[in-house]
Amino acid sequence: MLKLFRYLKNYKKESIIGPLFKLIEACFELAVPIVMANIIDVGIKNQDKPYIYKMGGVLVLLAFCGLACSLTAQYFAAKASLGFGTALRRDLFKHINSLSYAEIDSVGSHTLVTRMTADINTAQQGVNILLRLFLRSPFIVLGSIIMAFSISVKLTLIFLIIAPCLAYVIYLIMHITIPQYKNIQKKLDKTNLMTSETLTGARVIRAFSRQKDEEKEFADNTEELRRQQIIAGRISALMNPATYVIVNFAIIAIIWFGGKTVYTGFISQGEVIALINYMNQILLALLAMAILVTNITKMQASAIRINDVFAVEPSVSDKDNKPVATDSNAPCVEFRNCFFSYASAEADSLSDISFKAMKGETIGIIGGTGSGKTS
Repeated sequence: MLKLFRYLKNYKKESIIGPLFKLIEACFELAVPIVMANIIDVGIKNQDKPYIYKMGGVLVLLAFCGLACSLTAQYFAAKASLGFGTALRRDLFKHINSLSYAEIDSVGSHTLVTRMTADINTAQQGVNILLRLFLRSPFIVLGSIIMAFSISVKLTLIFLIIAPCLAYVIYLIMHITIPQYKNIQKKLDKTNLMTSETLTGARVIRAFSRQKDEEKEFADNTEELRRQQIIAGRISALMNPATYVIVNFAIIAIIWFGGKTVYTGFISQGEVIALINYMNQILLALLAMAILVTNITKMQASAIRINDVFAVEPSVSDKDNKPVATDSNAPCVEFRNCFFSYASAEADSLSDISFKAMKGETIGIIGGTGSGKTS
């Protein structure tokens, strides 16, 4: 995956500004519970309407500032990821065009199409999410725990217990679903292969009345693809309910123990509300981190597939060939004792081929079935 980050070299500014503005947005978000606590402890407690209006205005200002930072980060992250995808797609297409038929047959045209489209789109989406959430989510989790610690050391123990539990549930679900997504990608490769072969050999399929067999095989493959996607989707769908149940138990604990602490006068009612808000912020940050890790894992799988194509070296290259001066009577094309075989073939398809094609000359190739005319 790190090999692909070289395509961000022309977008260094965007790659820095995007995460930076996300951090600034996170700072505004962490300040909101404190303002809410002041509204409750000062404004509502003392029935001070001017103070409530003033703090309400501060909340609106924080919201607008956070929105502006978020939009700025989204813009620069999208610009960098789109540029990344464009440059990567251009280089991969150029590299594929440099490969000979032997390499294309070996890798498979169907998987090359998938890697040019779906895998690059996955990598591009991964870069976008990475630039937006890589720093923000850990900063929110750490910042929320620090802010909660500044309010109440004892109640912060609830945060320290719940945060690992949330992380473990998210990790467990991701550990199960990530292999499923890899299998889905392989099944998508096979679907593209079947589609390509069916469209290319449509005349042969119709000539031998094989339409029903092809339809059945394609239906079975797509049904298996659908089944795997549903399994992965159902497991992924458990993440939100499971994490929210844990967080709701944590909120109950905060209200229970916080109520007793308020009764003894160690913390205020507004500070209890602030602790609840920080708990919700940790939940949302961990869910965002789960999305980030899932997309990074998908990006990693796609990056490996893309790098595998870049690793294929063309067996035939004309980059070092130089034009030579020839007289008008020289042939335009000349083959001398040429041999040709397909990848993994047991024997040569063509052996000791020699011919000359003069300018303006037409050459016809005749022979029986399987004699190598197409080759």
